[in-house]
Amino acid sequence: MEGAAVTTDPLAAAGLVTRAVRSASRDGVPTKVALAHRTYPTDRADLWDALTDAERVARWFLPVTGDLRPGGRYQLQGNAGGVVERCEAPELLALTWEMGPLVSWLQVRLAADGGGTRLELTHEAPVDPASWEEFGPGAVGVGWDLALVGLGLHLAGGAALDPELAAAFPTTPEGVAFVERAAADWARAAVADGDEPGAAHAAAGRTTAFYTTVPEDAPAEAAGA
Repeated sequence: MEGAAVTTDPLAAAGLVTRAVRSASRDGVPTKVALAHRTYPTDRADLWDALTDAERVARWFLPVTGDLRPGGRYQLQGNAGGVVERCEAPELLALTWEMGPLVSWLQVRLAADGGGTRLELTHEAPVDPASWEEFGPGAVGVGWDLALVGLGLHLAGGAALDPELAAAFPTTPEGVAFVERAAADWARAAVADGDEPGAAHAAAGRTTAFYTTVPEDAPAEAAGA
């Protein structure tokens, strides 16, 4: 099937997500938690299937292989892998999110919300002070924002996104506007958690530059989800 383009009102799409940041700890190690909430106009069964069926995940996110049952290992093509810690249909999915030696924790909860379903995504990671100072929560958060847009487009029409168009979207005028809005919202969330406003918004600017740079000119450091 021919892939669908990423066509959306960027500011409207960015505004569909509620963002928050929390400082926490895990096993005595300081962590930062990025939280993103969005309601989709579908039922829990359909949204759960889109999140856990390998064929559907590849339509809006990335091809995934492995054992997708609790205790099994999964691998996203060219991205993270990890262990499925909990898989409780149609409510809770919890995974480790492993990028090389870096391990963080991803949790997705689904809850009925009026005529739709509220997706609550939580990504907890150990604090790297240098990375946090440079990019803030938007490093991870904007990556998930882009994924949530892809999920919404898939749920609306069922077609697979065109991978090349999806990858290029942040560098288009519409994509730049989306990333700027999302990164600024993540900065405000960091300030609400106690970050200094000037530093938080400067980090948002660097996050925007990272995501909106043409890939061949992008810096070597990875900042996304």
